[in-house]
Amino acid sequence: MARILITEKIAERGLAALADAGHEVDERAGLSGDELAAGLRGAEALIVRSATQVTAPVIDAADDLVVVGRAGIGLDNVDVAAATRRGVMVVNAPQSNVLSAAEHAMALLLAQARNVPQAHAALRNGQWERARWEGVELNGKTLGVVGLGRIGALVAQRAQAFGMRLIAYDPFVSPDRARQLNAEPAASLEDLMGRSDFVTIHVAKTPDTMGLFDKELLAGAKPGVRIINTARGGIIDEQALADAVRSGQVAGASIDVFAQEPTTSSPLMDLDEVVVTPHLGASTREAQDKAGITIAEQVILALAGEFVPFAVNLSATEASETVRPFLPIAERLGRVFASLNQGIPSVLEVEYQGTLADYDTRILTLSVLKGLLSAGIEEPVSYVNAPQLAAGRGLEVKESKTSTAHDYVNLVTLRGDQHSVAGTLVGVRGEARLVMVDDHKVEVPPTRHMLVIHNDDRIGMIALVSGAVAEAGVNIANMAIGKSPSGETALMVMATDGEVPPPVVDRLAATAGILDVSVVQD
Repeated sequence: MARILITEKIAERGLAALADAGHEVDERAGLSGDELAAGLRGAEALIVRSATQVTAPVIDAADDLVVVGRAGIGLDNVDVAAATRRGVMVVNAPQSNVLSAAEHAMALLLAQARNVPQAHAALRNGQWERARWEGVELNGKTLGVVGLGRIGALVAQRAQAFGMRLIAYDPFVSPDRARQLNAEPAASLEDLMGRSDFVTIHVAKTPDTMGLFDKELLAGAKPGVRIINTARGGIIDEQALADAVRSGQVAGASIDVFAQEPTTSSPLMDLDEVVVTPHLGASTREAQDKAGITIAEQVILALAGEFVPFAVNLSATEASETVRPFLPIAERLGRVFASLNQGIPSVLEVEYQGTLADYDTRILTLSVLKGLLSAGIEEPVSYVNAPQLAAGRGLEVKESKTSTAHDYVNLVTLRGDQHSVAGTLVGVRGEARLVMVDDHKVEVPPTRHMLVIHNDDRIGMIALVSGAVAEAGVNIANMAIGKSPSGETALMVMATDGEVPPPVVDRLAATAGILDVSVVQD
């Protein structure tokens, strides 16, 4: 059972899922700075939304922290780099609010075109002002979509239903993707701004996009353009936009996000031509429900040491249904190899054979490293920090693939300077098997306690070893024998129900005919 600190409200169904998984749910709203760092002591997971600032000092103070979950899309309030250095996984719920955000963008687009909030406020204030709040139609107007990710694509599809022409700019999306959405690819952001009647922004907040919509870009826009931002605050220079609205260069704007939040003092707030909402893009009952459930699922997976689909700071972000069952055996092979090698080699070759070779296997290599490094490093090793720890210890990893596996449908093989191991899954239940050690063919289920013994290939060696283990009161659960390719030596792999006492191991290692004994255990 892990303690999970939750500093902002998430859906009840998400809370229930965490509790049903056997975890302690600790809800403490409004923690920040030193309070947050203190609250994280002893916690293995932290769940936040957008208000809690998860800074490097906070992360460094949380010795037991395994995962930070952001119940939503953006991660600008989480120091992902600091978390990665500490081996803390960062997860979010990237698909939870895309529909709500797209619908809010459309709501702001319509509100901007028809002055709905201004007319509503005036009428409630006793002013019937039909002429003042005359609007414009969307039909036949050009909508510039900046960012064609999930939300931008949904907005483009919906705007097309209103008869709008589409222009799109996204340097990370191919022009063909824009054409699939019936949008003309813009040559540049300046090109899009110069031809659009409306512009809707759907890009992430990064150092490159901060202040992207500045004085110069707005000055080059088509006169009378209207701008909608439901992405992130800070992408638009608010003062520059306010000045452009006052001058008439920009006819109006609908803004849901601000550089500083919460706020009521943006220079945009005083302008009748600007519609403002308090970061409501994801604020629907459905989106919050989905975000809470999704982030609970991701945190549960992270705490269980399993593959997490929405982890943002992994070097591998995919695990197909073919690859995923091999994660435990890949990690186990790493542990077995480390025990045989008595440490970390300078070069580790990881080969995938069979149908595995047709898939993205980076997550399997991370599992191998996780097992390999866990055997000899005191600090926690995770999918997140395994590559950094490996590089810091001078380990070079070489990955190769071949579509042919001679004896098995799939095979994972690890090789170093002196040792090698291979494993696979067998049977309809996909049971793990260790099938090769140091080029000796064997077949034994990997367990927590194993002995690997190289010996002369002569009569009596099996009885000698098994007798010594039995005399120690340790049950032999499984055993496999394999000859070397030359036939001069043999290898025994013995899976036991408990640890073989060190004196017995030492006595076996000193016995004539036994070349070496390796102990493999978690």
